[in-house]
Amino acid sequence: MIGYAVFCQLRELADHKHLTVAQIAEELGLDPRTVALWVERSAYQRRRSPGHQRASKLDPFKGQIVALLERHRYSAQQLLQQLNTQGYAGGYSILKDFVRRVRPVRQPAFLMLEFAAGECAQVDWGSYGSITVGSTRRRLSFFVMVLCYSRMIYVEFSLTQGREQFLSGHRHALEFFGGSPAKIMIDNLKTGVLEHRPGLAPCFNPRYLDFAAHYGFTPVACQVRKGNEKGRVENGVGYVKKNFLNGLDIPSFSALNPAARQWLDTVANVRLHGETHAKPSERLAQEKLQLRPLPRVPYDCAVLRPIGANGCCRVVLDTNRYTVPHLYASQKLTLKLYPEQLLLYHQEKLIATHPRSYDRRQDIRNPDHIQELLVYRHRAREQTCLQAFLSLGPQADLYVRCLQEKRLNTPHHIQKIVALSQIHGAEKVARALDDALTFEAFGCEYIANLLEQRQRQFDSPSPLHLTRGQDLLDLDLPPADLNLYEIKPSPTSL
Repeated sequence: MIGYAVFCQLRELADHKHLTVAQIAEELGLDPRTVALWVERSAYQRRRSPGHQRASKLDPFKGQIVALLERHRYSAQQLLQQLNTQGYAGGYSILKDFVRRVRPVRQPAFLMLEFAAGECAQVDWGSYGSITVGSTRRRLSFFVMVLCYSRMIYVEFSLTQGREQFLSGHRHALEFFGGSPAKIMIDNLKTGVLEHRPGLAPCFNPRYLDFAAHYGFTPVACQVRKGNEKGRVENGVGYVKKNFLNGLDIPSFSALNPAARQWLDTVANVRLHGETHAKPSERLAQEKLQLRPLPRVPYDCAVLRPIGANGCCRVVLDTNRYTVPHLYASQKLTLKLYPEQLLLYHQEKLIATHPRSYDRRQDIRNPDHIQELLVYRHRAREQTCLQAFLSLGPQADLYVRCLQEKRLNTPHHIQKIVALSQIHGAEKVARALDDALTFEAFGCEYIANLLEQRQRQFDSPSPLHLTRGQDLLDLDLPPADLNLYEIKPSPTSL
């Protein structure tokens, strides 16, 4: 807004000196847009006072609107319908704005809850985007527990919000605090509360009740859609997001929980709290005296569920496949699931243990399971081959025993002899075995040689034909002189 004197100078420069908008702006030191606005006006107009308002189509009906709102809490749409029948020609937006001024929206008021030392802790889940795990991405979740008196906070990150993570988070938090409060307040999530109808007592998950009995606290559920009842942990979730996660470079999930533990020890639990004006770690020293001692045996937080193994000696969990010993292929098993590992049982016998994978479509193998299957298959082939060898005849059993005594690697010789029976026939091989026993020749090479010898074709001898006369065959020869062969005594022997 410019003054009247400046407006007069502007009109003088524009009307008499015929300067452009840019020249006038440079001359008077004004913004060209302001000069352009005032050049179009022939007379000076003062700014309207805040109390001066333009007449509105709603003005004749304002008194009636106020009277209606005092009588009942009508909505703006209901008022519009009534005013239209009485000649109102204005719009809905101006009516709605007037109703909001007359009847402003009231924000709910909350009581400041006070808790004694060791009386209560509050629990909630938080989420913060997603994180890369192997070849996939998983939602990043974190479990938060806050002691209401000392404001001591515990946080633990996970890749799911299952029952095993929920119970493990409780257990680790209580171990972190060094004791258990009298009660723990939770939201109405299914891992803790099965059903909570308005006005009725909540129906807690039996597993959570068992956990609470083990650690000696009473579970308390908030009213439905009343998250403000656990405002301390709600603020704790926001604090984790703003102070720890905001701008944090997360190289991998495995590095997240150690970093969070360091943050708890060096930042979160040693800061000067805005409400208590004291450090949570210092107030914990007072509250810890009122916490209940932890049991000697920690609670087993695993989740049990039935699962079936397929014919390829695998069980499938979250699209990942885990091996089992070959004896339990196509069997019904029991899965014991922890946040970091899984155990497989057949009846009550532990048959396999694997680290839990949060990747997808992976084949997690135990080398021992694969080796057992290979050994089993090898032995099965040997047994099949031995049965085929023994079916060659009654002498086969004796030949096997002799092979085991005389030669090494008996299965190799048996396999070769069975292969020979498929080439030459069982009868020929059985006859070769008889001959080999006679000659005490034990080995597949001897059997092969005997079979080869029997396959050779020998020509039968032809008659003798004489090429000379009969007179050459009738010869009279003098008898041989055998005296030459007599042994004469030596002189030394005399």
